[in-house]
Amino acid sequence: MKICLWVIGKTDADYIQTGIQEYEKRLRRYIGYEMKVLPDVKNTKHMSEAIQKEKEGALLLEQLLPTDEVILLDERGKQYASTEFSAFLAQKMLSGVKRVVFVIGGPYGFSEEVYRRANALVSLSRMTFSHQMVRLIFVEQIYRAMTIMKGEPYHHE
Repeated sequence: MKICLWVIGKTDADYIQTGIQEYEKRLRRYIGYEMKVLPDVKNTKHMSEAIQKEKEGALLLEQLLPTDEVILLDERGKQYASTEFSAFLAQKMLSGVKRVVFVIGGPYGFSEEVYRRANALVSLSRMTFSHQMVRLIFVEQIYRAMTIMKGEPYHHE
């Protein structure tokens, strides 16, 4: 199985990018992993939130494969403890899914078309984080999940 993390727009802050790169390097020792940065929608100043979500959604949907398991990071999603998230990923690995695509949307979330295509929603917290911080937090959680599966001492209970 391969895990993909798709995000809208570049990571601007160097300290966040450095953290993401560190956890990506660690993660690749356990599983196929890729972060894909989808370009920001242009000229959004004159666009409604709905139009912006539709444009971002269209860009996302055209790149998905029919066999992809799509999981949106969304405030309305299911929340997991780290050990539960590890079990969730382990179940995906055993199910024969070839590619799981986690998606962090733009500033206004996802279009209805993207929600319809999604297989699941996951929430990191009831708190709100910047879209750039979520990237770092989530990559660390995927790495943590892998170390839990392997019984390694990274995660403490």
